[in-house]
Amino acid sequence: MDMLVRLYDLPDPCATFERLGERGIQIRRALAAEKHKITAWVQKNFAEGWASETEIAFGRQPISCFVAVKEGRIIGFACHDVTCRNFFGPTGVESEARRNGVGTGLLLACLDDIRLQGFGYAIIGGVGPAAYYSKAVGAVPIEGSEPGVYQGLLDSPRFGILKE
Repeated sequence: MDMLVRLYDLPDPCATFERLGERGIQIRRALAAEKHKITAWVQKNFAEGWASETEIAFGRQPISCFVAVKEGRIIGFACHDVTCRNFFGPTGVESEARRNGVGTGLLLACLDDIRLQGFGYAIIGGVGPAAYYSKAVGAVPIEGSEPGVYQGLLDSPRFGILKE
């Protein structure tokens, strides 16, 4: 299912970014020269389809992919405006870095970027952890949105073959 977020009600991302910074984690917009590294990391750690969507983020101006970096290496990523305009996702954080605010930092970076484009609402597409998005940003389910824009996706019922 998809979820709807009120962008005018987002929590201030600065406090999240500061907490992450204290742990040596930086959330930032990806750079064009990093495209090959980031898309390869996404494909290796998550899904082929997500890597394709991430490539699209590098064709946007400004780039609509954000990364979490610690000690010079990628530990998470998030994109927006790739499958559809005003959509958040895909996003992923390596397993060792989960549960410490990295995913929330990436989510807030993307949603704030969408807000700065002038949107009042954003869509989180093909949600997995609905309770997380409800708690983190007040997202609410969009009735009748399953399977949504991903209906008829080649070779998979959802986003590509997720690597285990």
